[in-house]
Amino acid sequence: MPNYRTNLMLCAGTGCVSNKSFQVKTALEEELKKQGLQDEVQVVATGCQGFCAQGPIVVVQPEGIFYQLLQTEDVPHLVEEHFLKGRPVEKLMYTPRKDEAPVPRIQDIDFFGKQKLVALANRGIIDPEDIDEYIGREGYKALAKALTSMTPKEVIDEVKKAGLRGRGGAGFPTGTKWEFCRNSKGDEKYIICNADEGDPGAFMDRSIVESDPHALLEGMLIGAYAIGATEGFIYIRDEYPLALKRILKAIDDAKEYGLIGENILGTEFSFTLGVNRGAGAFICGEETSLINSLEGIVPEPRVRPPYPAVSGFMGKPTNINNVETWANVRHIINRGADWFQGIGTDTSKGTKVFSLVGKVRNTGLVEVPMGITLKEMIFDMGGGIADDKKFKAVQIGGPSGGCIPDSLLDLPVDYESLKKVGSIVGSGGMIVMDENNCMVEVARYFLQFTQGESCGKCPPCREGTRHMLNILTAITEGRGEPGDIELLEKFGGLIKETALCALGNTAPNPVLTTIRYFRHEYEAHINEKKCPSHECKTLITFTINPENCTGCTVCARNCPVSCIAGERKEVHVIDQERCIKCGMCHTVCKFDAVRVD
Repeated sequence: MPNYRTNLMLCAGTGCVSNKSFQVKTALEEELKKQGLQDEVQVVATGCQGFCAQGPIVVVQPEGIFYQLLQTEDVPHLVEEHFLKGRPVEKLMYTPRKDEAPVPRIQDIDFFGKQKLVALANRGIIDPEDIDEYIGREGYKALAKALTSMTPKEVIDEVKKAGLRGRGGAGFPTGTKWEFCRNSKGDEKYIICNADEGDPGAFMDRSIVESDPHALLEGMLIGAYAIGATEGFIYIRDEYPLALKRILKAIDDAKEYGLIGENILGTEFSFTLGVNRGAGAFICGEETSLINSLEGIVPEPRVRPPYPAVSGFMGKPTNINNVETWANVRHIINRGADWFQGIGTDTSKGTKVFSLVGKVRNTGLVEVPMGITLKEMIFDMGGGIADDKKFKAVQIGGPSGGCIPDSLLDLPVDYESLKKVGSIVGSGGMIVMDENNCMVEVARYFLQFTQGESCGKCPPCREGTRHMLNILTAITEGRGEPGDIELLEKFGGLIKETALCALGNTAPNPVLTTIRYFRHEYEAHINEKKCPSHECKTLITFTINPENCTGCTVCARNCPVSCIAGERKEVHVIDQERCIKCGMCHTVCKFDAVRVD
């Protein structure tokens, strides 16, 4: 085996793969061979490294040099300069802004500075398809400890003491959930991993599976031992082909090593694990709907009680946790509950993985201690708002989360604090919005998603969200009426109280929080028939200011419906009857002549 002096950790998560990171890998390997460096420099395809906006990413170890946005044409110069001549290439490094100096090392980049990796502990530093690399970083050590020196009750007690709460949305105490299932009567018990991640803009679970699939498997094995389950399932959406490929390989490798199957590690514990590919129904994120789907019946939520811990898959006691929850388990067993207790807040222990997306400079995946503030995440790690716009709101918790305004930027990110302001942690989606976002349209967009994904079983969710969506649509189209805001609040409260499952219970959150914090925007839409953010097309008009128009014809040439008239060097005019309000004229005008009213 070659003794490599340098390892090139190439991001091969879905985001970077879509930007041709595998082609970059091939180009690097070919160029290294060409320069005679193939026995000195190794290229390692890792999982998602988090800083998705800058992909494809290569981190040079052990120095920690961070290269970003690499293209195959960059490779010959990079290899010759850095790995042959020893001169790192600054122009390929991360630069916060164009007028700032490059930041050479990954540990000095603000995006990574306040992160604390637990669930993503192996992110970017191992080959996720090599079980030996996982084992080399204490992989399956926690499983061995649990099976050989801990009773099932001791495992559950340790998880309970740690304060780990479910990372899939509701935040229910994980150890307590396991205890319920352990104490339920039944000759067979099952455990399930919910990897059916359907929130728009969310990719936390996918990235964990792509980066460290064995962490999920080890957590499930420990959980199965604690609960007394002998069979389990991973329910993963089919839209995650790379994650699916890696988890299937991880299972095969674990079976080959005797870590899944009969008499694991020479003990009496046996466990089998299967994978089910979901078809993309958002409702399957709800655990009883997921169980129905596994059983081959319509994925609708079940009336509870009985809870899955008593009667779940095939009527047997069943425990369901999501990917991130399972990935935390091995660290609690290895390091102890007191270590985990030392991270986070009094009621929200540990870390949480978030997808930081939207109108923020640095988008990607972050894992932070519970209790970090919104300001730290958005402005320190996220680098602030893109294009120097003003921050307006952040929506946390997926499509059913609440929208939090700038006045609450110092809010700690934890279960209780977010609940007080009308939001939820959810699975970890975080969408940042700027001054150009209309909050009424934001509420309409997210409610349209949840309303469309409702299974339709219970009237509050099926009919209530439809009525709310109709009202919101009317408001954004200039047909809002006095009393609409009060109707939305009334419907939202009723749905939250009476819907059958969490999809319905939380669907009104975007509407209720935008009314709570941005009521003036609703009033402007209804009373003045204006959209303050100039986003609702029906309520805006594009006109040309004759004082600024130079007659350059750029607007006319770019208008998709040819509704702008005027000769060269003469003032142009927009035909309002034919204008489709696409905004192209406003975008292309270099003289600030197109006015939006």
